[in-house]
Amino acid sequence: MIFTQSYAIIHKPKKTKTLQQFCTSLYLNGELEDGEEIYMRQPPGYETTSGIKWLHKSLYSLKQAGQRWYDTLSRTLADLGFQKIHADLGVFYTCSKETLLILAVHVDDCIITGNSPAGIKDFKKQVHECYAITDIGPIHWILGIKVTCDHYACTISLSQDSYANTILTRFNMAGANAVKCPMAPGSIFSKDQCPTDAQEIAHMHKVPYRKAIGSLMYLAVATHPDIAFAITTLSQYLNNPGVSHWEGVTRILRYVCGTTTAKLTYGIEQHNLIGYTDADRASQPHCHGISGYAFLLDGGAISWSSKKQSLVTASTTEAEYVAATHAAKEAFWLRKITAELFPSDHELITLYSDNKAAQSLAVNENYHACTKHIDIQYHFISILKMVHCPTDTMATDMLTKAVPHWKMKVHTNILGLQA
Repeated sequence: MIFTQSYAIIHKPKKTKTLQQFCTSLYLNGELEDGEEIYMRQPPGYETTSGIKWLHKSLYSLKQAGQRWYDTLSRTLADLGFQKIHADLGVFYTCSKETLLILAVHVDDCIITGNSPAGIKDFKKQVHECYAITDIGPIHWILGIKVTCDHYACTISLSQDSYANTILTRFNMAGANAVKCPMAPGSIFSKDQCPTDAQEIAHMHKVPYRKAIGSLMYLAVATHPDIAFAITTLSQYLNNPGVSHWEGVTRILRYVCGTTTAKLTYGIEQHNLIGYTDADRASQPHCHGISGYAFLLDGGAISWSSKKQSLVTASTTEAEYVAATHAAKEAFWLRKITAELFPSDHELITLYSDNKAAQSLAVNENYHACTKHIDIQYHFISILKMVHCPTDTMATDMLTKAVPHWKMKVHTNILGLQA
């Protein structure tokens, strides 16, 4: 479902001639509960003979301040007809026959969206009667992510071109020769490549390995699922990276250099929640399988993961089945959110897999010598409708291994990541 343009608002406390003048904080809107006796030293300019102050409102330094503000805001929104989404208590919604409004709250930053511009305008007016707010208007940037709405094509795009260019400049890779995939197919990284002699260790201490991985990780979790596997692999060597590991990081930076304009686009297709799951078994030196999943809504990825499995699996079927279980857990949480917002949608989530044996095990539960040892915690897939998908179009293949550039192009297109 494509909503009308979103708007951002920021809550701020109403100014008074009290402590708020020098401690402007939304937490001052939260009242301390009866029986909470909390005292503080006198702030400069407010000294009295008593020597201490008895607080009636919460401040940022209090451990319970965030909870008091949340409780206060929740009561206000409830009075305005909003309900909490139980799967995410930071999201509120109100729904009538013709109007749906969704509000996401993070401390004092709020984003509201819905299918009624008039309803959004009325809501902001009502909130402003309770708290002083700053109406920023239509969203263009959020947490370093650029938001672009194309009303003619009914699409929304998310990109981090500015952030990506900042990273490249920071690590002297701006203008570097771009590569077509973040990790060369067949690349193997292991602890054997970590430095062992003092000279090499001293050399690698000067290399900003941790900073580069940390900077790239935000790209991987926000808008770039295409680098998730490479980041997951190389982040295993943060404590003692070697030259080969640093070369792997610089290759990712070179890949980012050629994909700074890439953006996740939603609305190209119209479909409910669907997922892809895949696994790569024992191709890494640690012999653990790699699980990968991605979930799409209206043609764009909204959730993805590339993660080393906690156990060493005995077969490809088991590795794929474990990966599907992790995907099912994420699907269950996503379904809880969408079911509250869109209660008329009761269809099972379609999960695409390229392993027929894992699909058969999920549907029939026929245990035999090859599968009876699988722990009960992984038999969690019945909430999904598993459908076979050819390996060449398995979008999460790039989340489990290094793939050639032509596959990378196919997979990124499926996930809605476009240049």
